[in-house]
Amino acid sequence: MNKAIAPILTVVLALGVGFLIYSSVKDRFAQPVVVRGVIGSEKEALFKDPEMVALLRRKGFTVQTDNAGSRQIATLDLKGYDFAFPAGVPAAEKLRRDKGIKKSFDVFFTPMAIASWTPLVKILEANGLAVNKGAYSLMPLDKFLALTAKNTRWSDLKSNSSFAVKKPLLINTTDPRRSNSAAMFMALTSYVLNGDNVVQSAAQGQKVLPELEPLFLKQGFQESSSQGPFENYFLLGAGAAPLVFIYESQYLEKLAEKKTRADMRLIYPQPNVFTKHVLLPLSDNGAKLGELLSNDPEVQKLEVKYGYRTNNPQLFTDFVKTLGYSPPDQLEVIETPRYEVLEGMIGSIEKKY
Repeated sequence: MNKAIAPILTVVLALGVGFLIYSSVKDRFAQPVVVRGVIGSEKEALFKDPEMVALLRRKGFTVQTDNAGSRQIATLDLKGYDFAFPAGVPAAEKLRRDKGIKKSFDVFFTPMAIASWTPLVKILEANGLAVNKGAYSLMPLDKFLALTAKNTRWSDLKSNSSFAVKKPLLINTTDPRRSNSAAMFMALTSYVLNGDNVVQSAAQGQKVLPELEPLFLKQGFQESSSQGPFENYFLLGAGAAPLVFIYESQYLEKLAEKKTRADMRLIYPQPNVFTKHVLLPLSDNGAKLGELLSNDPEVQKLEVKYGYRTNNPQLFTDFVKTLGYSPPDQLEVIETPRYEVLEGMIGSIEKKY
C-alpha cells in the first residue's frame, strides 16, 4: 500500500512546490497600480527619490504626481487624480468642503520654522529678537511683531554692522491665498496680535487685520508654494532672503543631503504650530496608498529621511542624530483658528492684493 501512495504524494508535493514558485514569480512580476496625485511642492523630492519609487513599486504602486500650492489644490480640477496631498489641516479642510471628500490620512507632520543666517541671527539676538539654544534659536514673535509694526528696518537695529541695509524687518512667506505655510504664519501672528489667544470669530479677525495685513502686503511678490522661497533662500543668500518662513522638514532635508551652507541657521518661532500633511483619497487606490504612507514602517523610514515626523517618533529621533542636529525637545504649540475664521482673514487680505 505504501508503494501505491508514494507516487501520489510525489505528485501532490510537486504541484505544491510549483504553485509556490508560480505565486512568487507572479507577485514579483505583477504590474504595479498607477496612482496619480497632486501634492504640495515641498513633498516633490520625497516622491521622486529613487529609493521611494522602488519601494512603492515593490509595495504595488507607481505614483505619479503634479505639484501645486497646498491651498491652491482645492481650486484645481481633480478629475483623473487618485489623491490630493496638501500640507496643513486648513488646506485639507478646504479640499474636503470644496470637493466633498470624506476620508483622509494624517501621514506625517512638521513644525514651522524661519530659515536665516548666522550673522543675521546674531543681530536679532543683540536686539532681543532671538535666543540662542545651541543648534537653533528661538524667536519671541511678540517682540518681533512689535518692531515690524513700527516699520523697523534692518539698519535701525543696534549692533548691526554686517547687515545695515534699508530692507524692512519682515519674515518672507508664500502667498496666503494659495499656500499653507503662509496660512500657518497667519495663524501664529493672529494669535499673538489677539493677546496670545486663538482668533475665534470673524469679529476678532477683523480686529487684528490692520496689524496683520502689512505683514503680507509689504513683502511684494510671493511664491504660490513653499519650495520656491526656500530655494531662493538657499541659492541667493542673506541679501535676498534674510528671514524665510518654512517647514522644519525642508531644512532637515538639506542637512541630510549634505548640501548646506556653513552660515545657515534655523529659528523656531514662539509660539509655534504643527503642520500636518494630509492625504485625501479620491479613489480606492488613493485610499490604499494613504494607508501605506501612514503606517508602513519601511515607507516611514524614507519619510523621516526628508525631515518629516511620523507616528513613530523614535524614527525621527534616530534620524536627526545622524545629522548631528538637536531640534527642540518641546515647542510651545498652538491650535490654528477654525476653518471659517482663517478663511475669513485670508479673504479679507485677498481683497487688498
